[in-house]
Amino acid sequence: MSVLRLDRVTFRRDGREILHGIDFTVRAGEHWVLLGPNGAGKSTVLGFCGAVTHPTTGSVHVLGRRLGTVELQTLRRSIGHVNPRHPLRSPLTVREVVLTGITGTVELPMRWAAGDEQLKRAGELIEMLGLGGREESVWPVLSQGERGRALIARALIAEPELLLLDEPSTGLDVAAREQLLDTIDLLHATHPTLASVLVTHHLEELPEQTTHALLIADGQVVAAGPVATVLTSANVSATFRHPIEVEHRDGRWSARTARQPNGDRCTTDLRSPGHGGRRRER
Repeated sequence: MSVLRLDRVTFRRDGREILHGIDFTVRAGEHWVLLGPNGAGKSTVLGFCGAVTHPTTGSVHVLGRRLGTVELQTLRRSIGHVNPRHPLRSPLTVREVVLTGITGTVELPMRWAAGDEQLKRAGELIEMLGLGGREESVWPVLSQGERGRALIARALIAEPELLLLDEPSTGLDVAAREQLLDTIDLLHATHPTLASVLVTHHLEELPEQTTHALLIADGQVVAAGPVATVLTSANVSATFRHPIEVEHRDGRWSARTARQPNGDRCTTDLRSPGHGGRRRER
């Protein structure tokens, strides 16, 4: 079943086309990573996925409904969104933050009260995501890692069919990053039909259960498909315009500057046109 489909999508801003014919399909149970350099168009693509942005041309179908023909607020209730820049300013507790996923708000609405089943579900998610015992801890005292896990619980409480993770490892130290990635991997077992799209700049931030990848550069798709066939050294080098050696070991990905046979690192002259540019040793 197709959860998300972009067909020949273009997007213009201030008279300039910044996305050029994007094709992208996500099916139930698939976990995609959207990878590319700054300015590649990742945030705009994620806006389509979240039913926030409309294409200039082409079509976007989210959960079987075409943008432009559906009431967006209703559609967004079936999409979970995890953004580490969550704009909460009030000292809500972990439980209250999770419950805002039901109301679709940043703050709890006045005169709104959760029902018994909703409170029970919030408690189950808090426990499942490793925040047991922290239900009454307030937002300002939480670590970035705890906030990330609370936001995942917030996204899941509405039982979405699509989960969007917008650079969820931002601001985390190594230990907190690994805990968060373990949490995301857990969803493969606890929510087997849930589809997800994770945006990142770094291969090291990919969960082990990532199934597919979309590489984007200059508003165009470089490669898309099963992660093992897309995340090659050639494709990643073309995407970032730098000679990068990609490694996959024990379920995790890593990247470093490619080396010449003599052991010297090789870089790309970014002033040169095209993907490869002029290579030089250093």
